[in-house]
Amino acid sequence: MEKLLAGIVDFRERLLPQYAQRFTELALGQRPDTLFITCSDSRVVPDLLVSTHPGELFTMRNVGNLVPPATAEGISTGDLSEASAIEYAVLILKVANIIVCGHSECGAMHALALNKLQRGTPNLGKWLHHAHAAAFRLDHEGPLNGKLKPHDQLSQLNVLVQLEHLATYRIVWERVLKGKLRLNGWWFDVSSGDMYAYDRTVRSFVIIDRQSADRLGQRPPNI
Repeated sequence: MEKLLAGIVDFRERLLPQYAQRFTELALGQRPDTLFITCSDSRVVPDLLVSTHPGELFTMRNVGNLVPPATAEGISTGDLSEASAIEYAVLILKVANIIVCGHSECGAMHALALNKLQRGTPNLGKWLHHAHAAAFRLDHEGPLNGKLKPHDQLSQLNVLVQLEHLATYRIVWERVLKGKLRLNGWWFDVSSGDMYAYDRTVRSFVIIDRQSADRLGQRPPNI
């Protein structure tokens, strides 16, 4: 707690003057162009990784970067929090992009890969049900990258499964078909600090660097 309090004081004294005008503008509303769905893991820091400022990224975080699919009526089959964030981002904020970002060494993927949860975590076990399709796919279709550890192989496939879950929301898919919304899958390697994007033309995650960024930006929805 002491470190957090010291950080607030440091921000107030050193950085806030640089952002004062920005916060004044943001008090009147936000206009992010991207919904960034990622894991709650403390090692994944979205604004740091993509170099964004306040107001530029609408972020949804949960254990395992999961998106419970929707029914035909558009009702979430899981927690309403995720569905509400999707509806708000798409219908109110009218974001142009949705990114699902997984990462290496994910604790949720570790637990799922080993099929072993710590005792006393019934809610976590039920929540990870939304990633079971990724485990099934890994068992029956194999990994995208055989050089990765099993839980990281699962983590990459999980990103694709969650993109498919996103597409079950009619408000999402209709905008994708109209070219008003792009869905993209990313994967962060904690050990190297590199970010990868799924490229369906080669069925793999490719590193995002200066050479690939422009090409990846022109890709159709990655689902």
